[in-house]
Amino acid sequence: MSAEHASMRLIDDYARGDTEMAADTVWALEAHLETCAPCRSRLAASVATEAPGIAALVDTVRAGLEPQLDAAVRRPSRRHRPRWVSAWLTPVMAPWLAMTVAVTLMALLLDALSSPTLFGDASPMVTIAPVLPLCGVAASWSRGLDPAHELTASTARAGLPLLLRRTTAVLVVVLPGLLLAGWLTGTMTAAQWLLPSLAFTSTALALGSVVGVTRAAVALVAAWGVVVAAPAWDAGLALLALEPDQLPVWGLLLALGIGAVIARRNAYSVL
Repeated sequence: MSAEHASMRLIDDYARGDTEMAADTVWALEAHLETCAPCRSRLAASVATEAPGIAALVDTVRAGLEPQLDAAVRRPSRRHRPRWVSAWLTPVMAPWLAMTVAVTLMALLLDALSSPTLFGDASPMVTIAPVLPLCGVAASWSRGLDPAHELTASTARAGLPLLLRRTTAVLVVVLPGLLLAGWLTGTMTAAQWLLPSLAFTSTALALGSVVGVTRAAVALVAAWGVVVAAPAWDAGLALLALEPDQLPVWGLLLALGIGAVIARRNAYSVL
């Protein structure tokens, strides 16, 4: 494929559905076709000559749909949604992000109103802060919650770049809220939860390349609650896992997670 257009041989192979084409070549060609009208025109002409069966099927479907489309009542035009919105967000992320903000406010309220004997040194705000972004991350690539998941996952630009953009969108909303909550309550500093939060996020993405991002995020939240949060609340003790001397461990976990994501970057296109 040249710097500007795909070769005719490559387009012909794609039109015929050549199974010998490499997966990365198919991905690059489909991504190029999204933005190149001349190559799409050449593909349409190639389909007519190289795959007449597909062309006949398309004509048959069009002939059957045109009368129904002509008779359909036009709906009022919807407000235009910028392209970057669909690239960074999913329709289901708004309620999940709202729920995340609501959980933050509830923890903030518990910190403000609870008596010292209820949770002891185990602040609710500090307890949920490291894993709170995982709620939005779980929804950013959820097959069951996103009605357009299969359509999105089958596009040429799906995969790790799209997942990282949506994860970044979650962090942009959640992290400032946690910073504000920490400042209002005075119960936690950014150094106490920010690195663990990023480490959990990178670990969820790394494990997501194997078991799926949603499953990985839910499993990490459950593990944190059962192994760390619940015992600390029961004993009324501060979370030892968030003590300053544990920050190198969280930094190592963050680095390992990022390394695993980079090493398995090709696996995200088939989630």
